[in-house]
Amino acid sequence: MSTTTVQESTAHARLRFDVEQELHGLFTRSRATASGYGPELTRLLSLTERQIQGGKLLRPLLLLETHRALQGAHETAPSGLQAYRRRAPEHAEVVRIAAGIEALHAAFLLHDDVIDGDVVRRGQPNLIGELAAPSDTEARPGAARHWAQTGGILAGNLLLSAAHQLFARAALPAHLRIRLLDLLEHTILETTAGEFTDVGLSDGIVTPDLSTVLAMTRQKTASYSFELPLRAAVILADGSAELEARLRAAGSHLGVAYQLQDDLLSAFGDARTHGKDPYSDLREGKQTAIVCFARMSSAWPQLAADFGDPHLSFEGAERLRSGLRDCGAEAFVRGLIQDQLTAFDALLSDGEAGAIPPAVADVLRALIARIDGRQS
Repeated sequence: MSTTTVQESTAHARLRFDVEQELHGLFTRSRATASGYGPELTRLLSLTERQIQGGKLLRPLLLLETHRALQGAHETAPSGLQAYRRRAPEHAEVVRIAAGIEALHAAFLLHDDVIDGDVVRRGQPNLIGELAAPSDTEARPGAARHWAQTGGILAGNLLLSAAHQLFARAALPAHLRIRLLDLLEHTILETTAGEFTDVGLSDGIVTPDLSTVLAMTRQKTASYSFELPLRAAVILADGSAELEARLRAAGSHLGVAYQLQDDLLSAFGDARTHGKDPYSDLREGKQTAIVCFARMSSAWPQLAADFGDPHLSFEGAERLRSGLRDCGAEAFVRGLIQDQLTAFDALLSDGEAGAIPPAVADVLRALIARIDGRQS
């Protein structure tokens, strides 16, 4: 391993440690306040923190690494060096915003698990699964599940509040803090729109055409997972509107590719590797790009009988998966992913005004390997 690789690995680990410590501090403060409201609330917060631990921290690390790259870009431009040093935020404040983004992510996951009725994440019981463990004190059938789902909603609410608090209390110049809060508000609205459309698609209320599915994918995944951290990094560096727009577009392509790959994993991947409930998308009738293509094929009448069956058997799921592959849906979505990555690469290579600095482009190119061919 080269010296540069070791240094990058060490820097990456340090950034991860900083975010984890900020999140731990957040939960420590919350538990101290919650202790006056009884043991149930304190336990809910402890379980929520445990669920967050061990995550990939993709979003906060993307912010921190992009911001670090932008710092380097400023330092190689003598005309802007002194001005940037005077207004550059402390590293701790950048970490605080990164932790806020992870809190937002955790809130969306908790609410998503309630909406989908999931009790497993990454192969382990999620918060709802832990809270819904069988109990001799259950007052009526289904009470434990209702209690657990309520806990998921309320824990998500607390994390949404925490994200806003971390953004609002960061020691930043007022104009940067307002830009970040406006971005946070926009992101939550856009992600909510995507989630609402996603459920409408699955429930047959929204027409499942490909353009609608791809728009939902960008809103639900790309907006907060990639566009938010990239745009926040530019704001924290007091960067230009042109650069923010360019990185927003790059994040959009990355996010759509990431979610399309996730859809492929859910339908065709190995559950032992990706840790998801196998065939859950097929049982729930998720209207993904895979299904949109299959609907247009002559094979759909045969596939439709199994799709969306909540009691889908293993044999039925295997039959449906084979049919989706044979009709060309898997290959079609792999092509969509490549289209997104091609457009993404073109943005990185574009040298026009507001171009993405080379150091930032390097950070983004490193993400491609995590999307193209990822298994979990």
